[in-house]
Amino acid sequence: MPHRKPLRVALVSDTHNLVRPELLAFVQGCDAIVHAGDICDAAVLDQLRALAPLTAVRGNNDRGAWAEALPVQTVVEIGGVAIVVVHELPDLRGDPASQGIAVVVSGHSHKPSQDTRDGVLYVNPGSAGPRRFRLPITAAMLTIGNDGALQVEHTQLID
Repeated sequence: MPHRKPLRVALVSDTHNLVRPELLAFVQGCDAIVHAGDICDAAVLDQLRALAPLTAVRGNNDRGAWAEALPVQTVVEIGGVAIVVVHELPDLRGDPASQGIAVVVSGHSHKPSQDTRDGVLYVNPGSAGPRRFRLPITAAMLTIGNDGALQVEHTQLID
């Protein structure tokens, strides 16, 4: 099998119509971008799509014809790794572990988190948009190694 570089997948959520320069710098050079909803304007997707292949779902604040075209949940395969994307975890349909899903990406809470349940990695990149309460402004990078190993690193975009 030919050696390839690890794949870098930017995980973003809750931009709420604010595309910070720090977010654009963060996603620069990544292999794919996953947006877990609360986009609030199609122009946000256009900006991200110009930088890398984009997968996005509709959040509870996404309204209008452009938003109706987005799924509430979707699955994308990147580097042989199945990733399910949903804005709110209670909306997750199916059993990721039995469906061969390796990663579940969600948003909504604005709180960055990651944990593993039944062998599935659950990641909330936090919010890259306007600050809410005292929560940090964050995104996450999922690295898919040549051997399929997964690593997630959350990054605070601004202080």
